[in-house]
Amino acid sequence: MGLLVDGQWQDKWYDTKSTGGSFQRSTTSFRDWITADGSPGPDGQTGYKAEPGRYNLYVSLACPWAHRTLIARKLKKLEDVISLSVVDYHMGEEGWVFSDRPGAIPDPIFGKKRLYEIYLEADPHYTGRVTVPVLWDKQTGTIVNNESAEILRILNRGFDAYGDASVDLSPDELRDDIDAINADVYDHVNNGVYKCGFATTQRAYEKPFEQLFDALDRLEALLSKQRYLVASAAPTEADWRLFTTLIRFDPVYFGHFKCNLQQIRDYPNLFKYMLELYQVPGVAETVDFDHIKGHYYSSHATINPTGIIPVGPKQDLTVPHGRERLAVHQ
Repeated sequence: MGLLVDGQWQDKWYDTKSTGGSFQRSTTSFRDWITADGSPGPDGQTGYKAEPGRYNLYVSLACPWAHRTLIARKLKKLEDVISLSVVDYHMGEEGWVFSDRPGAIPDPIFGKKRLYEIYLEADPHYTGRVTVPVLWDKQTGTIVNNESAEILRILNRGFDAYGDASVDLSPDELRDDIDAINADVYDHVNNGVYKCGFATTQRAYEKPFEQLFDALDRLEALLSKQRYLVASAAPTEADWRLFTTLIRFDPVYFGHFKCNLQQIRDYPNLFKYMLELYQVPGVAETVDFDHIKGHYYSSHATINPTGIIPVGPKQDLTVPHGRERLAVHQ
């Protein structure tokens, strides 16, 4: 995970010495919006007009943050509206790169070999981490947005004229509840596993570890009473943001990131909830365990210096989940 400094690539890992061994995620830089008519975003961001064929989404199948946007693109039926590029799962000294590995999709716009070169097309003097997902505008030749939470909401509403407008992952009447659960899940679960895995001191590891499993206990209790995270008849954005961490937990985070108090399969309600989301039509197509395990175990040399990728775990994600017995309205 390198970065660009004034347009120059540097192969540098996160600096945990200055933070007492704690992992602190960098903020994203491109925060514009796409709307139906090109009007400004909800917080006054520069607006781009939604048009079929105009935008390209760069993702990694391994990355949970990019996975959110891939699910939204699938559920909103935007595959023919927004083109897709998928990087190789191995992130080495050049960061994310494009390849002909199964599951990868080359850069269709510039034919670049490295994702950081896409960033430089948008800003030749860019300084910051080179991350996925990236939403690129082919017309103006720039990155519209590289913040997964915002891309998720852009895809949810911006392209309703071209996709499935009946699917609403963030209904207005549920927004406050969605935002509240998102904040807790992001800090203690989505990012919590990284705070455990990338910590470089015992103290910096143990605090987020405790917070992670406290949060999983709260979610387990909540999901014993209701089908989804908020009072909704269908999964919302909050559910999909949690799902991308849950689906990676047992194969990767439990062992590789030392999140080993319990596996998700040890939580009856969380596990069956994960199964239900996985079995939503189209979602399984967005899950690639070869890329997921290949990335984490081969790319983090400070954690897994041998680069050996585990064969397991054995799991059947197609068994009946039984979640339909729970009320969807609270």
